[in-house]
Amino acid sequence: MSKRIGIEELQSYLWNSAVLLRTNIDAGAYKQYIFPLLFFKRISDVFDEECEQILEEYGGDEEALEWEENHRFIVPEGAHWRDVRAVSENVGVAIVNAFRKLENANSDKLQGVFGDGAWTNKNRLPDRLLKELIEHFSTKTLSIKNCPEDELGQGYEYLIKKFADDSGHTAQEFYTNRTVVHLMTEMLKPESGESIYDPTCGSAGMLISAIAYLKDQKKEWRNVAVYGQEVNALTSAIGKMNLFLHGVKDFDIVNGDTLKAPAFIENGKLRQFDLVLANPPYSISQWDRESFISDNYGRNFLGVPNQNRADFAFIQHILKSMNEHSGRCAILLPHGVLNRQEEAKMRRGLVDNDLVECVIGVGKNLFYNSPMEACILICRSKKEVERKGRILFIDGRAHVTRRGTESFLAQEEIDKIAQIYDNFHSIDGLSYVANAKEVKIKEFSLAINMYVAHTNPQQEQYNESSDILVEKWITQSRRLHKSLALMRSFIEEEQSNE
Repeated sequence: MSKRIGIEELQSYLWNSAVLLRTNIDAGAYKQYIFPLLFFKRISDVFDEECEQILEEYGGDEEALEWEENHRFIVPEGAHWRDVRAVSENVGVAIVNAFRKLENANSDKLQGVFGDGAWTNKNRLPDRLLKELIEHFSTKTLSIKNCPEDELGQGYEYLIKKFADDSGHTAQEFYTNRTVVHLMTEMLKPESGESIYDPTCGSAGMLISAIAYLKDQKKEWRNVAVYGQEVNALTSAIGKMNLFLHGVKDFDIVNGDTLKAPAFIENGKLRQFDLVLANPPYSISQWDRESFISDNYGRNFLGVPNQNRADFAFIQHILKSMNEHSGRCAILLPHGVLNRQEEAKMRRGLVDNDLVECVIGVGKNLFYNSPMEACILICRSKKEVERKGRILFIDGRAHVTRRGTESFLAQEEIDKIAQIYDNFHSIDGLSYVANAKEVKIKEFSLAINMYVAHTNPQQEQYNESSDILVEKWITQSRRLHKSLALMRSFIEEEQSNE
């Protein structure tokens, strides 16, 4: 019961809890039940561990057990794991009561964190099944000693990915390929003491990646404040649990619609952060464009996007949320934002304001249930002097590793792309540094293949989404028409001179 849990053992333990649900619950709903139970078990086991340490430290003085400062979380009477384990009937009711007591006793930390699963629905979750789940989780003690925060966090991330694999169409709402996230973090290089923000944070994977970067660099990470907003209530709760299980304490995750009601406001303006990481929902059409036209926070300074695509609404929100001196962002976006004609004016604003520092193309099959390619847009409020008026384009499509059905960026490939970005220079077939004049000549298109030249022309023939191909055709047609008009004008002028 009380021994160090290996990572493979932990993964098997966690996944087997979900296997118990397979005959009763759809795969897309696993997370609604497994994550809260895991978190409940962790809170209870850590509380017990703290009690043992307190008694040892205070020479058996049981009064010290009541001191709140000695505990990460308060576990009130009747809300411990063993209390629920002792129940044999109406188990779902006992679970809900324990969750609410824990939330109320720790309202500043845990409010809403356990979600609103249908625990009392006996058709879906009969007492027998809930007892099996509780007994399964009871086979291991999830104390800090047995399962340190980093290792439990890894196990939690593993479970998130497994749920994404198993749940099909629901995956993208709470899981972004972690290797792409690591690349984004590597580009921005978080520092100790900074504030980090994700306006569409999902399960908080990007925020956790930033903390992991600091840990890997042996830098202080406990003084970093992280913030996030997520429109899906369950997913925002998962994000909170994820941060807690990774040992992050200074965070604020809010459930809400970032475009409609941004959560972080100071003195009537958007709060500004040092670093922003985001993977906004792609090209959504269900958003409040009307209110964005007269946005109270000036998030339309580049223009108002089409109703059918809110991508540039999220981009402008992020830009407005960046600290005017230290602010930088990495945004994962569909390729269409680089070249769609309807957004040309807004791209021009990005270039004219010298906000775009780098555009990176990533390869296919890095996203669940979609072969689409995406891009990473890196912006800075204040560029380094030698990068002013310049944009680096990186074609990272060839850096994707395919293993079985899984596509990912291997660490060495992440390092290669990061090095190209750090060096900020042109490499044939890989990268190109363009100045603002070149981008203007190309009518402010940021499409990577318009800048990165390949030695093998056939490398340009790859599967692109239909909207990108249409936009390219429209752009090329417009250029052809302009060229023909200029030619006719030249011929007419020559004829008149004769």
